Amino acid sequence: MLSEPKLKVLQDLIAASSKEELLWINGYFNGIIANHQPATNGSAVAGAVVANKITIVYGTETGNSKALASQFAAKAKKNGINAKVFGADQYRLTDLVKEEYFLVLMSTHGDGEAPDAAKKFYDHIVAGGLNLSKLKYSVLGLGDTSYPLFCNVGENIDAELEKMGGKRLVPIQKCDVDYEADANQWFDKVLQSLSQKPAAATTAPVAANGHATFPPAKKTAKLAYTGTVLTNVDLNDKGSNKQTYHIEIAAEGVEYQCGDSIGIVPENDSQLVTDIIAKTNIDGNKIVEFKKEKYTQYELLKKKINLIHLTERLVKQYADATGHDIPVGRYDLLELVQKYPVKSPSQFEEILVGLNAISPRLYTLASSPKAHEGEVHIIVAKDVYTDAKGNKRNGLCSNFLGELKVNAKQNFFVQTNKRFRLPADDKDIIMVGPGTGIAAFRSFLAERDATGATGRNWLFFGEQNFATDFLYQTEIQNWYETGVLTKINVAFSRDQKEKVYVQHKMLEHGESLYEWITGGASFYICGKKDPMSTDVENALLHVIEQHGKKTIEEAKAYLEKMKEEGRYEKDVY
Repeated sequence: MLSEPKLKVLQDLIAASSKEELLWINGYFNGIIANHQPATNGSAVAGAVVANKITIVYGTETGNSKALASQFAAKAKKNGINAKVFGADQYRLTDLVKEEYFLVLMSTHGDGEAPDAAKKFYDHIVAGGLNLSKLKYSVLGLGDTSYPLFCNVGENIDAELEKMGGKRLVPIQKCDVDYEADANQWFDKVLQSLSQKPAAATTAPVAANGHATFPPAKKTAKLAYTGTVLTNVDLNDKGSNKQTYHIEIAAEGVEYQCGDSIGIVPENDSQLVTDIIAKTNIDGNKIVEFKKEKYTQYELLKKKINLIHLTERLVKQYADATGHDIPVGRYDLLELVQKYPVKSPSQFEEILVGLNAISPRLYTLASSPKAHEGEVHIIVAKDVYTDAKGNKRNGLCSNFLGELKVNAKQNFFVQTNKRFRLPADDKDIIMVGPGTGIAAFRSFLAERDATGATGRNWLFFGEQNFATDFLYQTEIQNWYETGVLTKINVAFSRDQKEKVYVQHKMLEHGESLYEWITGGASFYICGKKDPMSTDVENALLHVIEQHGKKTIEEAKAYLEKMKEEGRYEKDVY
């Protein structure tokens, strides 16, 4: 029990301290207790903080891991720990064997894949063969529990670092789309472990089979709905090279904000399922277990299993099971059973339950909660591709959605995107959304129209042909005529000999664009990641450099400042 004067000093210190400072104080006292020594000037701090420097490496597609890495580095500094932060593509791989305290923040994308910029780093780690006996580490994985291989990249990195001799500071933390709270709790645990003796470091429990086990990831509940299809129309006119569907779904009580997406799990084509059953001679009515649930084999093929574009890993599994020598590549399941037949129905049944589940597809909402209450609208481009045999095939989800009938029931969930939000009503916005990227900005404009927002709005839109591919032309022209749209610039790439894209229009209007940006406008990009978003960003850098009379380094620094201020956001795919 403290004496009254000492208690008063402690209470005053607590009241005057930030959360980060309190965390440091906690670690300070833990260090003193762990070392069983009284506090003395200077020496106690050295005993309390085991690590005075750490390395943080992040891998990201959307910027979330990078933002967290910067945030954690600042927090570490406040706790007396110097943090070096590297993007995975910037980190010198030969330094890994020299590291002592090492944190990895890594996103998982697509079919359990590392971000593009992190692939070299990821491959280096999973290749193994390093001596990391000096390494103390922890991994934060970011992903989406809607996908079968949730946080697969983070899990693999965590396991491989341990195999090579690394010791965990704290167990891996797997984060869903609402990651902030879990990520901060993980880093607080890391800081606490860095403020104690190495012997106090947390390690993952080990199961009887020798493999490390982890507590189940906390799943963030997504808002799930069953809606009714109101409209499904092709926005392209006759003669277009494309089919782009505008789909409206009514759902009672649906909640979302502009910038959010919805996730839809498609079903496989009935004829494709029938053909696979016929080719393999399996019993479609036979009950099997998949992901701890029971289905008939027909239900599994129809609603649960991804049958098209199998990954190289799954093709290899099929080859190993059947004994066929199958060239490396991606195949549809029907292609495999036709060209490389199974030996028996039972062999195929074993293969079937090992395939990946159908992943949900995310579509940025093209509707506004204020203008389209009780409804969600999406825009879907039909995906047509050529298979290994040279046959034209349709993408699974775009074909499924394109064939949805009016009044059909459709399940979906809402996925929030807290980083892609409208600014205050009086702030200006610049929107670059070619093709289906127009979805987010139809939502933004409808919202600003409905709320009477006073900020100016500038849209850049592009497609192939004006006559057949000007998506939402009537609405966009109406918004321009009524003053909701302050400026609009369009680029139709196939209407002239030389192709013209949205980035060319940005450069053409660079002086005015720079005035808007320096006046506080927020800049948004929505649509295809490659090459569109890269080309648009390069054009923006050129505008800042030329019209701001800056060097390229200064232009990049200005763009980074816009990102930090939340005035430069991307929703790309």
